[in-house]
Amino acid sequence: MGSFEIESSDHAATTNPEDHQAIDEDEQSPVEEVRLTVSNTDDPTLPVWTFRMWSLGLLSCALLSFLNTFFAYRTEPLIISMISVQVATLPVGRFMARVLPEKKLRIGSREYSVNPGPFNMKEHVLISIFANAGAGFGGGTAYAVGIVNIVKAFYHRKISFLAGWILVITTQVLGYGWAGILRKYVVDPALMWWPSSLVQVSLFRALHEKDKSRMSRGKFFVIALACSFSWYLFPGYLFPTLSNISWVCWAFPNSVTAQQIGSGMKGLGIGSLTLDWSVVASYLSSPLITPFFAIVNVFVGYTIVLYLVIPLSYWGLNLYQAKSFPIFSSHLFNAQGQLYNVTAIVNDNFEIDMPAYEKQGRINLSVFFALTYGIGFAAVVATLSHVALFNGREIYDQFRESYKGKKMDIHTKLMKKYEDIPNWWFYLMLVISFVLSLALCIFMKDQVQMPWWGLVFAAGLALLFTLPISIITATTNQTPGLNVITEYIMGVILPGRPIANVCFKTYGYISMSQAVSFLNDFKLGHYMKIPPRSMFIVQCAGTIIAGTINMVTAWWLLTSIKNICQDNLLPPNSPWTCPGDRVFFDASVIWGLVSPKRIFGSRGNYSALNWFFLGGALGPVLVWGLHKAFPKQKWITMINLPVLLGATASMPPATTLNFNSWIFVGTIFNFFVFRYRKGWWQRYNYVLSAALDAGLAFMGVLLYFCLSMENVSLDWWGADGEHCGLASCPTAKGIAVDGCPVK
Repeated sequence: MGSFEIESSDHAATTNPEDHQAIDEDEQSPVEEVRLTVSNTDDPTLPVWTFRMWSLGLLSCALLSFLNTFFAYRTEPLIISMISVQVATLPVGRFMARVLPEKKLRIGSREYSVNPGPFNMKEHVLISIFANAGAGFGGGTAYAVGIVNIVKAFYHRKISFLAGWILVITTQVLGYGWAGILRKYVVDPALMWWPSSLVQVSLFRALHEKDKSRMSRGKFFVIALACSFSWYLFPGYLFPTLSNISWVCWAFPNSVTAQQIGSGMKGLGIGSLTLDWSVVASYLSSPLITPFFAIVNVFVGYTIVLYLVIPLSYWGLNLYQAKSFPIFSSHLFNAQGQLYNVTAIVNDNFEIDMPAYEKQGRINLSVFFALTYGIGFAAVVATLSHVALFNGREIYDQFRESYKGKKMDIHTKLMKKYEDIPNWWFYLMLVISFVLSLALCIFMKDQVQMPWWGLVFAAGLALLFTLPISIITATTNQTPGLNVITEYIMGVILPGRPIANVCFKTYGYISMSQAVSFLNDFKLGHYMKIPPRSMFIVQCAGTIIAGTINMVTAWWLLTSIKNICQDNLLPPNSPWTCPGDRVFFDASVIWGLVSPKRIFGSRGNYSALNWFFLGGALGPVLVWGLHKAFPKQKWITMINLPVLLGATASMPPATTLNFNSWIFVGTIFNFFVFRYRKGWWQRYNYVLSAALDAGLAFMGVLLYFCLSMENVSLDWWGADGEHCGLASCPTAKGIAVDGCPVK
């Protein structure tokens, strides 16, 4: 798209009264939140296909994909989100608008301007969409990179770079094909309102207000970034123990029980604290951008599980021989409390060696790890049950009205000014990605194990679930995941093949998840009046670029860091422990190599956990029944079992220290500051979050290149980690583990 001359200053620089000008009542959005948040006006002459958009967008995408992959291997895997780029690129874009030459370039028959006028909101949105692809649509890095990690770092087998790259790219874009075709059902209709998009709309409009104060957002961002950058030198290198201060362990250096209670990394985390932003923001994202009601829900669910269920199960009931293993661990164990030797039960064909498995015995989990699987089973089913009971009628009515083609609201009407995306673009993308995936399964089957029919089954499953889950997300902001369902199915159908299982899960779960993210971004573009073709090109280009950089960065780290991900072989203060990949590896062993029948079936120790599926289905029915029986008791409707059950979904690899610090910081900013200093919160809260992320990220990378790569490290008490060595010890009599006292 060529640039146009702009007579006015930045169109979106202020929030004008015209934003909500009088329009026909039939054209008003039927959703109140949308009416209050989204502008009813548009200026189709604003340029979006600009040098600023492409340069900042590509840079943001590349930078976030590299940084998020780099940090994914660390003990505290910080995720740098789209919000950081939203805040950081605004002053850069305005600076470019001031200094770039205004001359025009002729390419063919068209003229393009390097600087077509003030930096506008539409450019800013597309830059952020680029960045969102770089941030894995909130996930940090491409999910399929985990497959490469576990093959190389945990199973110590071979997978080629080409096979890994095809796996990453196809799992990221396969769902885009059918998602685009479903846009008319879940993007265009006004009743499909995608609540999370409104947060972004609000932030864009707030950032583009005119800022004449002495402490502008840009100045505050630079100061906070410099402070974050400087401070991370201490927990990141000089004094790593500041990351996890567990003073209870220091007070009781010889007590296993005290360290289990006080350790923030391997125990219940009572009294533990941190002075490291990466610990606060890891796994749960920044607490500064999480609404307080969500923090409360997480707090309630987390407190019930960690401080009621786990102590009772471990010390009270000794559930599943809990005392024979650590109280909090994502490792796998044999019956004697020793780490399970997984490589010993894998044969030369990368399948289970049954005689070796029978010799070593059944796999055992820590009581916390086992119960999190049960809670996860309940959460998946509870989400579907809760949405059906509490939102089912609303969803049905909204979809029926949408399907009927009810008169367009103002936003859909304004979007009709732009050229739509031809369906053949989506069909072509679907065919190319599917054929490439088939080639991977046929010609590189020895590396991925998955047969071609597994791909067809996984894609069919993802396609089947994309529309209903998109509708649920668009109307309730809850997104049920297919990860447990897909790995369970493949584990039953094709047991003994771990990589086939994770590949099936990735094609079935991530293809659907990417499709929902694609549609969510399209709704943001719909609200911000971004030309659809521009959205499509930016999303696709960003996803392919990000996936490629994810893979290159992962390959570099896996081949350059000795013993990466092997926490038992790394130095005590090494950050390269890959906690997320450890859980992914365990899942491949549980669901793929050993199979659900030998873990959660009659041949395993944890068959009783299957009752959690029934509990998850019936729990919302009980809450719904109480609501109907006592309609005046409003507090009953606030019981959201999917949120309560899903509170600890990221544990493990997340630890109690991550949760405690996240809840504490989130409460300070989103309750106390929000309530008593609302002006400050409104002006600087998101900016502070972005600055803390960015400063830490830049210092983390600088420390690695300047010191870690040169093997320069410190050896003193403050560099030896948490000092809770006994927290991972068993407490059962007769269980002997190296470094632990024997009862």
